[in-house]
Amino acid sequence: MHLKRWITGLTALPFLIFLIYKGGNFFTGLVSIACLLALCEYFRIVFNPGGKAISGVILLLGLFSGQCIIWAAHRNAPDLILGAIAFNLILSALFSLTQFKSDPFILENTSKQIQGMVYIPLLLSFLVLIRDSADGMHWIFFLTGIIFAGDIGAFYAGTYLGRHKLCPSVSPGKTIEGSIGGLAANVGFGALFQYFFLPTLPWGSSVLLFLSIGIAGQVGDLFESEFKRFSRVKDSGVILPGHGGILDRIDALLFAAPVAYFFKEYILI
Repeated sequence: MHLKRWITGLTALPFLIFLIYKGGNFFTGLVSIACLLALCEYFRIVFNPGGKAISGVILLLGLFSGQCIIWAAHRNAPDLILGAIAFNLILSALFSLTQFKSDPFILENTSKQIQGMVYIPLLLSFLVLIRDSADGMHWIFFLTGIIFAGDIGAFYAGTYLGRHKLCPSVSPGKTIEGSIGGLAANVGFGALFQYFFLPTLPWGSSVLLFLSIGIAGQVGDLFESEFKRFSRVKDSGVILPGHGGILDRIDALLFAAPVAYFFKEYILI
């Protein structure tokens, strides 16, 4: 498992670095593809755990709306992002009205789809907003590096030092020791990156940023685990050997991205 994780990570890393460096349509395209795949995995997890019928229209509308949200962020158009979310809700509600008599689960399915729009494309849109802003490339490397460092730190600290369960009802394998190790790695990587690439940022607020990103990332990880636990699914997918699915890889990043955006735009100025 460890070898597969490292091989997959090292293989994907050069492409990820290149697309972050290029920015523009290249980076937005990467986020767009990640959004599409993550939504498909999310739908597979949350829909039909008990053999209930699923409406293809609801799913397709969600996939289309997700792409609209990502590319609206690329245009730096928050009004279009909100519009895409609103119209998805309106159209989904309209469709549910036509199906409610014959499909009693349509309202539940519609609610899960709308939740998915906020959970994945809306949160991913903050990555696009960050990359297209001033010093965006550095900030994306900054954010992803903190998250990846925390993931590695938590994994190995939990593996070799873990004794006390963090949240056993949601994720039995995660430990308090792993969580602390992840936060330590968040702060360590963040401090090194800031020293060399973002030296003008104030250190006091930056340490708070590192910890906030780390905590948000761990909450995001556990939040996805809730879905998988409820549906009795081990991984969101199998597209990344040793890592699971796309959603398994970006679950922490989803929650950390708006935190980083908030600090960048409103605190570290």
